[in-house]
Formats: sequence, C-alpha cells, structure tokens
Amino acid sequence: MEESGIKHLGTRAREVSRHLALLSTAAKNEIILMIADSLEEQASAIVAANKRDMEEGEERGLSSGLLDRLLLTEERIAAIAASARKVAMLDDPVGKVLESRTLDNNLLVQRVRVPLGVIAMIYEARPNVTVDASVLALKSGNAVILKGGSDALHSNQALVRLIQKVLREATGTEPETHLENAVQLVETKEREATAELLTMREYIDVVIPRGSAGLISFVRDNATIPVIETGASVVHTYIHSDADLGKAVPIILNEKLRRVSVCNTLDTLLINRAIAPQLLEALVKALPSNPYNAPSLQLRADAESYTLIEKALEARDLETNAKDGGDHDEAEFNLELQKATGDDYSTEFLDYVLAIKQVADLDEALEHIRTHSLRHSEAIITEDEQTARRFLNEVDAACVYWNASTQFTDGEQLGLGAEIGISTQKLHVRGPFALEGLTSYKWIIQGGGQIRP
Repeated sequence: MEESGIKHLGTRAREVSRHLALLSTAAKNEIILMIADSLEEQASAIVAANKRDMEEGEERGLSSGLLDRLLLTEERIAAIAASARKVAMLDDPVGKVLESRTLDNNLLVQRVRVPLGVIAMIYEARPNVTVDASVLALKSGNAVILKGGSDALHSNQALVRLIQKVLREATGTEPETHLENAVQLVETKEREATAELLTMREYIDVVIPRGSAGLISFVRDNATIPVIETGASVVHTYIHSDADLGKAVPIILNEKLRRVSVCNTLDTLLINRAIAPQLLEALVKALPSNPYNAPSLQLRADAESYTLIEKALEARDLETNAKDGGDHDEAEFNLELQKATGDDYSTEFLDYVLAIKQVADLDEALEHIRTHSLRHSEAIITEDEQTARRFLNEVDAACVYWNASTQFTDGEQLGLGAEIGISTQKLHVRGPFALEGLTSYKWIIQGGGQIRP
C-alpha cells in the first residue's frame, strides 16, 4: 500500500469519528446486532477465507498453538456473533457523567465520558480480534484502523468487508457520513505500513498492540502515538508446601491445557520443594486423562523435577502394566520430558509446553516471578491465607490469583463483556479492558457569566 494510502485511511477515520461520537446508543446497538446477524449468515464464506489462511499457515510451518489462534469454524463464528450481541446489551459509557458538582461561585462542573477518537489496533493471527475490536470501537463511539497479521489476511479481509457492508446499510444514519470508514483494514503485509501507522499522530489518538512480546516491543519502540500495551505474558503458578492437590492438579491442567494459544495460559510451574514429589506424581497420573482432549505436553524441568518426573513415569507405567497384564495400547496422550534451559523460564510458549522449577519457599518463588514476569497473570495455590495475602500483595501483575486458574484473565469471564485486550501497563487501564477503556473524559463547565477574580 502506498504511503498516501495509509494516510488516506487516517483521514477517513478522523472524519467519520466526529459522526460516531454523536451516534445514539440505539443506533450503535442496531449496527452491532446487524453485524452479529451477518456473521452467522455469512459463516460459510468466512470459513472459506479462513481456510486459505490455514493452508498457507501450515505450509509456513506455524505451530499448533498459532494455528489454533488462527482457526475459524462455524462454531467459533457463532461464538463471536454471540459476544457481539453481548456488547450491544452493555451500558453505553459515552456521555456518562462521572462526577458533577456546583462550586461556591455557582459554576456547574461535570466530568463526562467521551470516545478516544481514532484507534489503531495492531494484532497477530487472531481474526476474532477483528470483530471484537470493531464492535467495541463502534459501541464506544470510536473509529478503528485494523492492522492484522499477515497470517490472517484473507480472514480479516472477509470480516471487514462484511462489517463495512453493514455500516453502509445501517439505518438511522446519513449516507454522506461514510459510516463504513468507521472500520478500516490495512491490507498490506509490509511491516513498513505498520511503522508508518505508528507515527500518524494527526489522525490516530491511541494505538493498541495485541500479540507477541516482539510485536509489542516494536510498537512501543516506534510509536509517536500513545500506546496501550496488551497481550504478551509469561504466566506463573506457584504451588506452596501446604497446597491441596485436589485443587492444584485440576487448576494446573486447566491453566495449561484448556487452550494453549491464549495469553493467560500457564508457562512456568513453580513448586515448593517439600510438595514436589507428591504433586509431580499426581500430575503425571492425571495428564493422560485430561478433560481438554490435549494431544500432548512437553515438560521442560529443572534437574530436581526431571528426576522426580522420571520416577513418576516409571511408577505409572508399572501400575498400568500390572492392571492390563502387560497388554495395553499406548495412550493417545504423548508426554515428553526434557531438561529445562535458562531461556525456558522467560518464554511465552503458546503451545503444549510447560516449564517446571522447584523453589525452596515463597521468597524464592516471588524472586523468580519478579525476574521473569511480564506482569500479566500470576497465581498461587495454598491453604494458608497469610501466605496467599503476601503473594497477592507483593506480585506486580495485572491479575493475581489465589486457588484459581489464570484462564479467568478475560474480560467476559470477569464480567466486562468482550475485551479489547489485557493491558499489562499501569496508566489509563490495566488488566482486561473493554468499553470503558476505549473512552476518556472531558470537563464540562457551565456558568451564568462568572469571571475569575
């Protein structure tokens, strides 16, 4: 795409953002519901476009985790449509009066929520983000310029064309507003287009990257526009010495195997040395019959844990042979054991891989997390409230958990509706954010002729 083409997207977005800010809640909800209906009606065409992306991704050797992020099925499209309908049901934040007071001089001072204006959303192989970002931007009165990853280009093109068609046909708006420009897609695969987008301050109010640590670093280092960082994570769960194995094992299975391609998935399991033999034995026994139909798991363990896992595997195999008389089929679940390297403890795997490390106590666990965390989601499993409270208070992350799965780091799961992302920074928004995070506020001061003395 030519340089002027990128700027043309910005010009159109800035122009339409003024109209979006004035749309009624009813008009915005009608558009979002029309988008949801159209997604379901056009599901087969979207799946066909996605199939091209999947085939190209397989040819390029994308990992199973990335392919899972990329995949769209009719069931997933139905879920995306359902999520859009939930956005239509949410309260509209635009125009909400956050505070109101009358001063001694009878000035009426109000703080009122307003849209951010124009958002640039830069993300990788997750075409569902195309719809989530579009409907959340529309509901919050913002225009959005989407720059999806090249892996999902065909899927994103199909989705944006669908959304723009709905916007053109939307009732209650004037044709001359060019409402279809509220959602635009940068269709080039060139990284230079992203770099240019990041410097278009005159058109774009905020840029939101969602994806790998590399993408987020590129955006943060090159943007001259305010950035809300989201996504990248190295998620830890610490198993304290008094942990209830009946809670710990199911939580670990859920965190790691429910869906490996999302940013709230467990990457490193920290185990108190006192409970390591019992926990690892219970985990090895539970993995083959996990409830998530996971095909495999590669454990990358420190030396102490490696030895314990080897023993647990031998004991499990002996027990299985004894039950089956030595005549049994190999389990479909493939458990692979490797020795961990230093890099494993700083890696967001997004795959069927789990790093394991033993620690002496809570202090060592906290120090490890301080060193390796990207401040996304961290958890502790313990029955001791004092230990838990110390973990919750000292760990610096957007979401911290006590005896619960990190997979709950999700806007919808935490009652916010569809999310735009998980912010790992501290200014403006932090953690899962959605509609409210896509707004700012302005001060409205109403007087009757007052002047300042």
